[in-house]
Amino acid sequence: MAGRRVNGDGSLYQRTSDRLWMGVVHFGYDTRGNPIRKSVSARTKREAAKKLTALVRQRDDGLPPPDNRLTVKDLLTRWYDEELRIQVAPSTAENYRSIFTHHIVSMLGRKTVANLTMADVNRLMAAALDEHKSASTVRRIRAVLVQALDYAVREGVVGRNVAALTKGPKMPRKEGRTLTPDQAKRLLSSLAGHRYEVLYVLMLTTGLRRGEALGLRWEDLDLSRGIVMVRRLPKREGGRLVTADTKTAKSRRAVNLPAPVILALRDHRTRQKRARLALGPAWHESGFVFTSEIGTPVDPRNLYRDFASVCQKAKIGKWHPHELRHSAASLMLAQGVPLQVVSDVLGHSSIRLTADVYGHVLAPARQAAADAMTEALWT
Repeated sequence: MAGRRVNGDGSLYQRTSDRLWMGVVHFGYDTRGNPIRKSVSARTKREAAKKLTALVRQRDDGLPPPDNRLTVKDLLTRWYDEELRIQVAPSTAENYRSIFTHHIVSMLGRKTVANLTMADVNRLMAAALDEHKSASTVRRIRAVLVQALDYAVREGVVGRNVAALTKGPKMPRKEGRTLTPDQAKRLLSSLAGHRYEVLYVLMLTTGLRRGEALGLRWEDLDLSRGIVMVRRLPKREGGRLVTADTKTAKSRRAVNLPAPVILALRDHRTRQKRARLALGPAWHESGFVFTSEIGTPVDPRNLYRDFASVCQKAKIGKWHPHELRHSAASLMLAQGVPLQVVSDVLGHSSIRLTADVYGHVLAPARQAAADAMTEALWT
């Protein structure tokens, strides 16, 4: 008979009570031998048939039946317990949980995952922006929801990731504030004899992040070749400082050192050995290149105040340690170092990121390219 659904395709009928079209699919039997049936509904026969076909495909692909009662809050908790905390560092997992606890559950926690829509996710982001959350924070909120729903898709809870279909707010373009060559020279001059002189010089000349520099061990340095291997970052765990691998493959990199920095690091190593011998048992051997006066790791938070006093002494104004990284990039580009090389030295995820942050420094180079074409074609 034309139009009749064959066995296994599910059943399609119109409910008399409210005239909704219903589709029902048999998913087998539970542990007690009771049949497992899942249904879909729609106002039109065509839409109900479309939903029914998707439900049949899900069953035929070996996926479990959708859980129409699972809430967003339950999903986030399940994702955290069963996957997230196993796959990432404890601090990262806790950061994710803080984001979904404070920003997602309050608005979408009671919503069933099966009924979650793109509009719901867009309203979540709009509400966060209305509460004056930054664009980067809102993008993190969306990213956490995307990952949780990706888990739901892989578990067969839902057929698609509605959060991944949305777009996060645009990030405002920020041009990193950088030291001028004159300011950089004044800073170097004022650092002479300072405890963290070599640390700041290394950050200024190589663009290493504060954490990358503080996470360096002597085994990461090959001073005979003038190379430093960036492999780890310091982090606080259980009230003490430990190290963890850098977050991305691009962050793990080899960086060549300027000749004066190689000499400075050799002198620094000699001074550290003398301090270790002088203190004897009081020295805490940690293997770090940069340590406290007794050999323990340097807490990254302590550099804020110290660097502020260094800048004040140099009379260059108030600067943040991270701006040494911006300054290194700008100085390299201003000296004609190719953008791709600068991107590799900084450990950026892509050359696009480097161009977006430091594009203003490239303006003279772009003008030089235009002048070169003028000379080649019109002179």
